[in-house]
Amino acid sequence: MSDTPSKPTSAQPPAKSHGRKAIRPTLKPRELMTPTPDLAGVWKAKILTLFPSAFPGVLGESLTGKALQEGLWQLETIDLRQFGVGKHRNVDDTPAGGGAGMVLRPDVLGNAIEHAMDGVSGNWPLIYLSPRGRRMDQKMMQNLARCDGITLLCGRFEGVDERVLEHYGIQEVSLGDFVMTGGEIAAQALIDATVRLIPGVLGNQASTEEESFSSGLLEHPQYTRPAEWKGREIPEILMSGHHGKIAEWRLQMSEEITKARRPDLWESYSRKRDES
Repeated sequence: MSDTPSKPTSAQPPAKSHGRKAIRPTLKPRELMTPTPDLAGVWKAKILTLFPSAFPGVLGESLTGKALQEGLWQLETIDLRQFGVGKHRNVDDTPAGGGAGMVLRPDVLGNAIEHAMDGVSGNWPLIYLSPRGRRMDQKMMQNLARCDGITLLCGRFEGVDERVLEHYGIQEVSLGDFVMTGGEIAAQALIDATVRLIPGVLGNQASTEEESFSSGLLEHPQYTRPAEWKGREIPEILMSGHHGKIAEWRLQMSEEITKARRPDLWESYSRKRDES
């Protein structure tokens, strides 16, 4: 036998290669290729983040998740990395003037923000989750629930270039007086607290009117069956069926708890009560 391979004949076509398919790079962000369809008149949250897979997270569970599936609100994540610079999609650089950490670049954020806000109309705030911002409260969530939607910028590293905040007039909002590794958890908290106020999400709208902060007070204690548990009984007034006296008791409890635990809220509540 000869060691030279025979030439293929018409009856024996050459074997085809089954190697990897060629993948051509593209500079077009994935979000631009697969736009999220809008539901007309439905409140929407747009999230600018380096971790889009973090969403919906807990927002996809329970009542907020059910409402999302039913189209009572919408969620769109926009990956900041898609707007990164250069071969490695860089999104940050060292702080001007020196210092530790990295700062998100203004050119990257600018392109991402303009993409997110393209076509947006009506009352649509642009918010940056930041520990130096105004602290979240129930009044803020009530206002946001009345908006047409919101765009949230989730920071990372040492924060964002100040020029971005100035140029776009971005509102800074804080979850509390502490520092986190990024804004994603704060964004989920803000969305959860806002979405639950959208009509139809909770089902029973009265529940949002009686809970903590809605009247300027902390919520009264809650009880349910069994009537006696480990020697502790439900307050007798709640079992009386007298709705007027029950309402009085609940208000009294709310006032006592607020006065003891949140003097700042109590002072504001007392001032408004005296003025009315």
